[in-house]
Amino acid sequence: MSMTSSALRLEPIKFGAMNQWYTREISESAIIGGGKKTLYEIAPSGKTSGNKAYKNLGGSPWATSNVYAKVSGVVKGSCAVEPATVNGLKMAKVQAKMEHVKALGIINMDVMVAGTIFLGEIIEPITSTKTPFGKMSMGMPYTKRPQALVFDYKVDMPNTNTRVKASGLGAKKTLQGRDQAEVYVLLQKRWEDAKGNLHAQRVGTGRERYSKSIPLTKGHQLKINYGDITKQSFYKPWMGLLNGSKAYYAKNSKGKLVPVQEESWAPADAVPTHVLIMASSSCGEPFVGTEGVTLYVSNFAFGF
Repeated sequence: MSMTSSALRLEPIKFGAMNQWYTREISESAIIGGGKKTLYEIAPSGKTSGNKAYKNLGGSPWATSNVYAKVSGVVKGSCAVEPATVNGLKMAKVQAKMEHVKALGIINMDVMVAGTIFLGEIIEPITSTKTPFGKMSMGMPYTKRPQALVFDYKVDMPNTNTRVKASGLGAKKTLQGRDQAEVYVLLQKRWEDAKGNLHAQRVGTGRERYSKSIPLTKGHQLKINYGDITKQSFYKPWMGLLNGSKAYYAKNSKGKLVPVQEESWAPADAVPTHVLIMASSSCGEPFVGTEGVTLYVSNFAFGF
């Protein structure tokens, strides 16, 4: 759902202009070729080398799907998000890519990686491909009620109606159906119970998917709808509550990553405690995607 009125007051999101990037150089294990891999983070400009876990720098609220992984002692870097310039505009380029990991006689695996940026943090090093959401802390504290998420974007969509599933475990599978890039903003009201479990109500929802190429579009407005939207004409099942295996994770008061179970829709006038924003080259389950799907995004702001 787009909005047409352009007279919103904008509140830029820190580092949302995608014009500052921190680079880190990972040295991959000799057994898989021993190459150097450059990973990009949305943070104050800087550079580091060495196989160290990354923590958000300089007050940046953004994380990416770029990761330093150490699985069974083998170090690998994965990069599906990088800086780009489109028509003179600095943007984040998020792209679906196949990562090949080959070590003579030991491992030969392909992993489909979706390029993703989101508000939150990744907990490195990644040590397995199990429960991918369990390695991400999603969302940041936020208590306002904006009308829209405003951003610039462009989509490059290959004209193919198949996706590939490749998690590195077992053979690659081809699935029918077109993948779609997506952007969403979700407002939640979270609380923690005595056992440290995190619960939430969904306060506001803005979620859209892109199934075709879209030229550079500036000041796009993704409307945030408040309260229970399940009876609205624009509602799709993928806009629904995130719970069970779909739940994202966040740190509880003890610093432990636990699922945030969205239990119900909040009243339409509720005040949120947290906001989640994600932009991704894929809308499916982890390790499923279409190589070459590319989403460019920049200039994220809340519109009031």
